[in-house]
Amino acid sequence: MSYRLARFPESIAVVRLGPGAEIPAWAESSSVFSITATATETSVVCAARSVPKKARHQAPFTAFSVVPEQGSADFDLSAGVTGVLAALLAPLAEAGVSVFVLSTFDTDWILVPKGDADKAEEAWRRSGHDVAPAVPVV
Repeated sequence: MSYRLARFPESIAVVRLGPGAEIPAWAESSSVFSITATATETSVVCAARSVPKKARHQAPFTAFSVVPEQGSADFDLSAGVTGVLAALLAPLAEAGVSVFVLSTFDTDWILVPKGDADKAEEAWRRSGHDVAPAVPVV
C-alpha cells in the first residue's frame, strides 16, 4: 500500500524538560506542537525558532504528516490501517535516515533531521509513496 505525506517548511525542535515541568511561554504553537509527559521527563515538539539556546534540545527537524485517506484514522484494526508506520519507516531505515515519530488521533507525524529531508522524500518516492508540500491551514 502506498501513502501520501505532506512536508512542512518550518524547522522543528524536540526539547527535553524535567518531569512535571510547566510548558514555557516560548513553546508557541507551530506546524506541529506536541507535549508528551512521563514520570521522568516532559518533551515538547515546537518551532525551532522559539527554543532558547540554553534549553536541552535537538534541532532542526523537518516534519512530514501522513495524509489520511478519508478524514481521520480509524483505530479499528479491521479498517486496514495497520502497518502505516512500518511501511513509511522501513525505506528511511534502509536509507539511513533517523526519525522522531509522533501520533495524533488523526494521523502520524515523522520528523527527520532537516539535512536528511530530501533523502527521506527520495526514499519514500522510490518505495511508491507520494510527498507534497503541506497545504497551509487558513
